[in-house]
Amino acid sequence: MSDSNCIYLLASNEHLIGTASGVMTFSAEDLTDIPLIASYPLGLIDHANYRVGIVAEGDLPEQVDQDALCGLRTMLASVEDETTYTLLSSAAQIVIWHESFKFCPRCAAPLHAHSGELAKVCSSCAHRQYPRISPCIIVLVRKGGQCLLAHASKFAPGRYSALAGFIEAGESAEHAVVREVKEEVGITVKNLTYCFSQSWPFPHSFMLGYMAEYESGDITPDGEEILDADWFSASNLPVLPPKFTIARRLIDRFLVDIGETLPEDSTLFFAAE
Repeated sequence: MSDSNCIYLLASNEHLIGTASGVMTFSAEDLTDIPLIASYPLGLIDHANYRVGIVAEGDLPEQVDQDALCGLRTMLASVEDETTYTLLSSAAQIVIWHESFKFCPRCAAPLHAHSGELAKVCSSCAHRQYPRISPCIIVLVRKGGQCLLAHASKFAPGRYSALAGFIEAGESAEHAVVREVKEEVGITVKNLTYCFSQSWPFPHSFMLGYMAEYESGDITPDGEEILDADWFSASNLPVLPPKFTIARRLIDRFLVDIGETLPEDSTLFFAAE
C-alpha cells in the first residue's frame, strides 16, 4: 500500500526504473492499482518525503515505456546536482540490499521490512538487519605535475582512473591506501591527504578519497585488476571517469591544484575546489 504523502521511486528485478533522462518518480495515485512488495524511506533528502518501492516485473505503472528503460550508470550520467545523486545512490543501494538479504543471518527465518526505520526485522528472533555499506579508499597519486592513472580490467577501452580498493577488517583507511597502491602498481607513496567521500552504489561502497605523493618504485601493474598504469600530465590525459564519480573529482582537484583549467565536461557538482 502506498502513502499519499510520498514521492516514489520504483524498482523491479534489482533495477531502478528510469531512462536516459533520469530516474522516474511516481505519486501514490500512480500506484493505486499496483501492489508494492516492500517500500523503504529515503530519508537523506530534505524537504521531501521520498520512498523506494519494490514491484514485480509485470506491475509497472502504465506510463512506463519499458523500451526506454536503462541502467543506473546511464541515469547517473544525467545527474546535475548532489541531491539527485544522493537520491539515486541511496535508492539503488536499498534495492540491492532488499534483494540480497531475505533471511535472518542468525536463525534463517524470513526478514520483513521494519515499519518504523530503514531496516529489516526477523519474524522469529527479532534480529534487525540494516543496509550493508562497504568502506573503500580511492587515491590519486601525484608526482610533480603528473598524476598516476590506471586502466582496470573491468574498464571500457581507453578509460583510466585513480586507484581504489576495499578496506580490510581491522585496517585504517590510510594503511589501505598504501597497501592498495603497492599491490596494484608496485610503488610506495607518502604524505597522504584526505580530500572527500562519496557513496558509490555499485553495489554498496563508501569511497574515501585521498591524494598521495609518489615516494619510490617503478610502476608495475598487477596484471589482474590493473592492466596498465602510467603518469599523465594535464596535456595528455586519457579518457577520464564520468563527471559524477569521486575519481573524476580527485582528478579535477589535481588539475586545479596545478593551475590548469578544468575540461568543459568537468564535475557539475561536488566542486573540485
